[in-house]
Parts: sequence; C-alpha cells; structure tokens
Amino acid sequence: MKLEQLIVQYLYNNKSVTLQDIGTFTLSPNVVIPADSDKETMLPIGSIEFEYNNRAPQDEGLIDFIVQQSRKIKPLATSDLESYSLLSRQFLNIGKPMIIEGIGTLQKSQEGVYEFTQGNTINPKLENQPVTIKEKAQDEITFSTPAKESSGSKTGLLIVAALVILGTLAAIYYFLIYSKADEVPVPTETPVLMQDTLSTPTVDSSMLSADTTSRAMLNGMKDTAGAAYNFAIVFKEYKTKAEADKALARYSSFGHKVQLHQTDSALHKLFIPFAAPITDTARAKDSLKVIFGGQPYIAF
Repeated sequence: MKLEQLIVQYLYNNKSVTLQDIGTFTLSPNVVIPADSDKETMLPIGSIEFEYNNRAPQDEGLIDFIVQQSRKIKPLATSDLESYSLLSRQFLNIGKPMIIEGIGTLQKSQEGVYEFTQGNTINPKLENQPVTIKEKAQDEITFSTPAKESSGSKTGLLIVAALVILGTLAAIYYFLIYSKADEVPVPTETPVLMQDTLSTPTVDSSMLSADTTSRAMLNGMKDTAGAAYNFAIVFKEYKTKAEADKALARYSSFGHKVQLHQTDSALHKLFIPFAAPITDTARAKDSLKVIFGGQPYIAF
C-alpha cells in the first residue's frame, strides 16, 4: 500500500491531515465519503482547503494510522513519512508539482509559498487486505517528472568536477616531486688555474671574445642559489619589472623555484631551471602548461 494512499484515507476519516514542513489539508465536514469503494465519486469544489506552514509539526495521528494499516513499527513509519515530506519539498523547490490523487496538486509560487489546486474525484477507500510485517521499502511519489533524471544529472556533474580537480592536483604533485628529485648538488671545489710565468702567449681577439661568451653561458646555467641546471623553461613574460617582481613573489610563495631573467628594459621573463636530462624537456613543458597555462618554451 502506498504511503500516499494512507495519507488520503486518513484525511477522509479524520477531516484533517498535516504534512511536516508543508502544511495542513482540511476536508469540509459537509463532504460524505461513499461507502462503496469501487464507485468513483466527484469531489465538490471547495471541499478541501490547504493552509501553508513551512514549520508544520509531525501528525502523530497519521503516524499511528500508518502503523495500524502497514503493521510497521512506529520508528519505521515515522522515517517513511519524513522521507516523503522531504522529497516532496525538494521537488516543489525545483518547480515540480506535487500530485496527490484524491486530494489535489501543490505547486510552489514565485513568492515561495505552496499553492493548492483541489482534485476532482475521491480516491477509493482502503480494502481490508492481509498485511505482513516487512522491512522499510521505498514509497512511490507521483510527480510529473521522474526524480531520477534530475538527481542523476547532478551526480554526473559532481563526478566530472571531482575527476578534473583530482587530475590537476596529481599533476601539481608530480611536478613538485619530480623537480625535487632532479636537483643535483654542485661541487664546491674551485679549480686552480695554472699560469705559466715564463712566457705570455699571444691571445687572438676573436678567441678572447668566444671565451668570454662561453663563460657567460656557463654562468647563465646556474640558478640564484648557485646550483647547475641543464635547461630552463620560460612560462610567463612581462613588459615591466614591477609586474615581473610581483608575479615572482606570488609564484615563489606557492613553493615553485621561479627565477627572473631580464632580457632588456621592456621584456622580463619568469622561468624554472631543470637539472633533468635534455630528453625530458617535452615532459617538463607539459607539466608547466598544466600548472601555469599559456605556452611555455625552452629559452636557455
């Protein structure tokens, strides 16, 4: 037996029924319910009135009636009625009508109150059928649109959003661990330059220029802490030093080993050095693209 049918029959018997946090239905005392349960009878207009009350308490008489008709224990019957009221309010809040055969239809208005439209026919009385004690079953609620479609779509969106967040966190975690694993300590020993004091060789100017360039490149392949690296990837560029310094402080606060390289007064680059082999440049660029966006590229 549906819980909805028990609610209708309780209203017919007691002339009033209250649904928790919804309101109270009242049947006019002038309405006479026919004794013949198989005969369909028209319900006079204005026979049922509804009073909206979003703080309506539980109807103890209705709970006792459900226990008597369904042979369930009282806590289980109370739980069934609470679930029915909760699901009904959820559907009303999303604009779905609540249809109770034998009573009428509830619809939430734009002002946020429930509006009642009376039905046309009287629901047949309950038949004296044998009942057995059973566990709680899901009671069916009649609405114009099934509830599963709405809840299913929301659940699907939540799952997709959770997967996207987990994927981003995994990429950040992998990048941080990979960068720490690739750090290579730099020997502190300083090579001793041997100079021949007996003769001073003639140095060609072109060779001197090339040597100066080589030493500049070697000095450029060390980060600010003096650690050597094999390549660096630029992920942000700024036109002013103020913007670059601000971005440097922000990204460094996240734990990234970001450094600033000033090409000229109009171009400032933020880059991250890598001690990994040159063959890992593609993977490093992909990791930075996931974290910082844009189009990272290898600069020096």
